[in-house]
Amino acid sequence: MRRLKWARSGCFCAVLIGAVLAQQPLRAANEPLSGVQLEAAIADYKVKLEDYTRLRQAYEQEAKAYWASVGDKRRARNEKRRGQQPIVLTDYVLTQPPVYRGPPEPINPVPPPPGPPAARRVIPVVADFLQAALEQFDFQPQMPKSEIEYKRAYAKVAAAAGLTKEQAVRIYGFESGGNGRYDVQAGLEYPRPNPQAISTALGYNQLLSTNSVELLAEQGDRFVAAMTATVAAANGPRKRQLERKLVVLKRMIAVSRSVPDEWGEHEKLGRTPQGLAIHALNLDIDIGPLLQTQKLLDSVEFARRKGIARPLTAAELEMMNLTGDGNGFDMVSMPDDLRSQVPTANFFQPNGYAANRVAVVNDTVAKLLKATDVKMDKEAELPGAKELASVFP
Repeated sequence: MRRLKWARSGCFCAVLIGAVLAQQPLRAANEPLSGVQLEAAIADYKVKLEDYTRLRQAYEQEAKAYWASVGDKRRARNEKRRGQQPIVLTDYVLTQPPVYRGPPEPINPVPPPPGPPAARRVIPVVADFLQAALEQFDFQPQMPKSEIEYKRAYAKVAAAAGLTKEQAVRIYGFESGGNGRYDVQAGLEYPRPNPQAISTALGYNQLLSTNSVELLAEQGDRFVAAMTATVAAANGPRKRQLERKLVVLKRMIAVSRSVPDEWGEHEKLGRTPQGLAIHALNLDIDIGPLLQTQKLLDSVEFARRKGIARPLTAAELEMMNLTGDGNGFDMVSMPDDLRSQVPTANFFQPNGYAANRVAVVNDTVAKLLKATDVKMDKEAELPGAKELASVFP
C-alpha cells in the first residue's frame, strides 16, 4: 500500500514533464542537458527526491526503533543471565528487520562541481605484513617448507588445546574455502581475475589484524610459556633461532599491551605498521598455529565459563567466531525449539547484519546453523580439509 501511494504522488507532474521531454530532439548519452530539457529534468528530480526523502525517512525511523529494541532486549537478557533467570522466547525480538521498499535515490541532473577524488582505503596484504615485521621488529617469520608442514603444526597445537578434529577441520573448511593455504587472505581464497583482499582476515581461521593484536594483549603469557617450552626442547642453531623469536614475541606483546584492552583500541593499533607486523606472526610455523588455535579456544573457554560443558559443534563454534563470544553464546545456549523462531538480527549490529548476506537470507538461528553446516559439509570434502583431517591426532 505504501508503494502504491508513492507511485501516485506527483503523477500529474510526471506526465507533464514527460510530455516536455518527449518533444525534445534526441541527444548523445553523455551530452549535458540545457535549456528547457534541463528545467524539466530538474522539476522531475525534485518530485522524485521529495517522494524518496519522505519514504526513506519513514523507513529509517522504523529501522531505528527496531534496532533499538534489539539492543534493549539484548541488555535485558544479559541482566537475566546475571540473575540466573531463564531466557524465554519473548526475551528476543521476534520480527524481522524492516526493509526499505521505496524508490532509489534519484540522480541530480545538475552534476556537483568536481572535487578531490574520494580516498580509497587500500587493504594491506601478506607482503605488507612481512614488510612491516621486518621494518618494525627486524623480524622475518619462519615460513613453512610446505603446506602440510603448517597443517601438522596447527593440528598438533589444536589437538593439545582440546579442540576436536570436527571443530578444527570444518571451521578450516568454512573459513578458508576448504583448500586455503596457511597464508590465505579474505577475498583471495579463490582464483579469479584481478582479485583483491576485502579485509586483513588471514589463515585457517581468518584472524583480522585486530584479532592478532588482541590475542597477544590478552593471551600473550600463554604464547610466551609455549614458546619457552619449545626453546627448552631445542638445541643448536634451531634453539638460537627460537630464542630470538621469543625475544621478538615479547616485544610485540608489550606493544599490544600499550593501549587499553578494548576492541576499538586494538583495531586502531592493528591498522598501524606495528599492528600489521604483529599480524605477520600468523605466518610463522611456530607462533602462527598458537594464534590460530587460540582464536577458537577463547570461544570454547568462554562457553565453558558460561556453563556449556558439552563440546560445541563446529557450526556452533563458528557462530561464536562470526558474531562474537557474547552473541554466539546467546545462540548456542538457546533451546532447539526457540532456534526456529528467533531472527538472526538479534545477534548483530545493524551494519554488520546488512553486510552479512548469509545471516539475512538465513533469517532464523536454526536456518543459519543449518546453512553453516551445509557449507561445512561441502568444504570438508575438499583436498585441503581432508589433508588437515589426515594429520589431526
